[in-house]
Amino acid sequence: MRILYFTQDYTPHDYRFLSSLAKTGHEIYYLRLERRNAQSEDRPLPSQVHQIQWRGGKKPFQWRDAPFLLIDLRRVLHWIQPDILHAGPVQSVAFLAALSGFQPLVTMSWGSDMLVDADRMQKRTHFTLKRTSIFLGDCLAVRNKAKEYGFPVERTVLFPWGVNLEQFSPSSNPGRRAEMSWGEDTFVLLSVRSWETLYGVDVLVRGFARAAEIAPQLRLFLLADGSQSGKLRQILAQHDLLDRVSFPGRVGQADLPSFYQASDLYISASHSDGSSVSLMEALACGLPALVSDIPGNREWITPGGEGWLFPDGDDCALADCILEALRQRERLDVMGKTARALAEQRADWKINFQTMLNGYAQALELHQIKPPVKRGNFIF
Repeated sequence: MRILYFTQDYTPHDYRFLSSLAKTGHEIYYLRLERRNAQSEDRPLPSQVHQIQWRGGKKPFQWRDAPFLLIDLRRVLHWIQPDILHAGPVQSVAFLAALSGFQPLVTMSWGSDMLVDADRMQKRTHFTLKRTSIFLGDCLAVRNKAKEYGFPVERTVLFPWGVNLEQFSPSSNPGRRAEMSWGEDTFVLLSVRSWETLYGVDVLVRGFARAAEIAPQLRLFLLADGSQSGKLRQILAQHDLLDRVSFPGRVGQADLPSFYQASDLYISASHSDGSSVSLMEALACGLPALVSDIPGNREWITPGGEGWLFPDGDDCALADCILEALRQRERLDVMGKTARALAEQRADWKINFQTMLNGYAQALELHQIKPPVKRGNFIF
C-alpha cells in the first residue's frame, strides 16, 4: 500500500508516526507544508520514508501561496498515486488535501485545530470534514467537536497518540537535580510546554511564584522556549525567583525522560489540549500531574488518583494545588504507580498505532463502496 503522509512541518510527533509507518512494509511518502526556523525535531527522517520535494515545505506557510500549492499537490498525487492520503491539521494541511479532491482522505486532528481553531475557521472545517473518509482524533473532546460539524461518529477512529513506555518509564534519576545543586529537600516542578499563550505557561509561572513565597523549597524546570520568554522571565525576576528556576531550553527526545524522572510533579496550565503527549510521558514515568481542568485532561486525571486538576487560568488555585501536593509528598509514590498503570493501560504507542492502521483499512473499504467526491470551489 502507498501512503502519503502530509503534515504541517516536521516535529517529534511526525517523526514517531513516520518511524512506525516505515516499519509496516508499506511505501511511505512524506510531504510537509512548511518549514519554520524553530525546529523541535533534530532526528533525521527514517531512511525508508520518501521525502517529496515540491513547491511547499521550504518556508513558513502563507495563504496567498495556497492556489499554487494546490496545483503542485495535485501533481504530486498524480505522480505517486497513493492508496491513502493522511493529512492534518484540519484547517490547513487537510483543507488543501480536501481541495485536491483525492479519495480516500484520512484527516488527522492535532487537537487544537478542532478544539480552538474549528469555530474560528468554520467554513474550512466544514469543507474538510465533508470530504473526509475517516477522521482520526485523540480524545473524546475532539470527536465531539467533529460531531458538531456533522461528521459521523462511526467514521471517527479515536486513539491517544501514546508514548514509548520503554523510553518513558519510572526511574530514580537525580542527575538533573545534582546539576542544579538541588538537594533531596527540594520539591521540583516540571513544565515542558512551549512558551506560547495557548499553553498557559504564564499562568504556571505566576502560580509557582505565589507558592514559592510560602514554600522556599520549591524549584522549577522550565523547559522549551517561545514568544512569552520576556514575560515569563519578568514575572520570575519580580519575585526574585530566577535562581530557583532552570531553563534547559528545547530538550531532545533522548534527554527528555531524565527531566521527568528528576521531578516531583508535572504541571501543565494549557488552555486547550487533546490527549496531551507530554502528560502521557509524565504518567508513563510515574510522575503525578497537576493540570488545568479542561476536557482533554479530565480523560486522564482523577483528582487524588494520578494527580490533581485546577481551574483553567486560575494561578491562585494552581498555587494552592502546588502547596497541597507538597503537603502530600509522602503519597506521591503511590500516585506515581497509579499514573504508570494508567499509561500502560491506555498510552502504549505500539498498541495505539495499530488503531490508526485500522482506520486506514476502514478508509479503503469506504472508498470501494462510495462514489468519488467532486472537487469543490476554492475557499480561502
